Amino acid sequence: MTLPFDPDDLDGDDFGEKRATLEMDHEAAIEHVREVCSDVGFGFPVEFSPSEMLNEKVDAGRDPYYVLGACNPAVADRALDATDGRIGSLFPCNMVIEQVEPGTQVVHHVSIMKIARLLGLPSDDEEMDAIVADTGEMVEEVFDRLED
Repeated sequence: MTLPFDPDDLDGDDFGEKRATLEMDHEAAIEHVREVCSDVGFGFPVEFSPSEMLNEKVDAGRDPYYVLGACNPAVADRALDATDGRIGSLFPCNMVIEQVEPGTQVVHHVSIMKIARLLGLPSDDEEMDAIVADTGEMVEEVFDRLED
């Protein structure tokens, strides 16, 4: 399969990659990320622990890894319209909390709105540009608050 772009030509800004390191235990980090995201306007229709599932099902021995599936319903509704519904396959916007060592968690996010743009999903480019800007501001605020 040939990609429509060379992944080596991309940097984190192209797909909205954000990272923050939190010096706290895993459960506290999950609650902190949940609280900050909620304050900015995200809800959580989905959340789960891939590490718990993998450790249970295939004895993976993974360190704590948690996914908060964040969503702002008004923006999600706009994005569905701007992509003729195709962006739904990328929903929700995930915030990943990964323990890199006890007491140290990395929060990771990539923008599904920017990824949808890279994949050519929008049918309304102008509206998608506005959505990318709006969600970018929200995520920027989340990561600014996480690092305070």
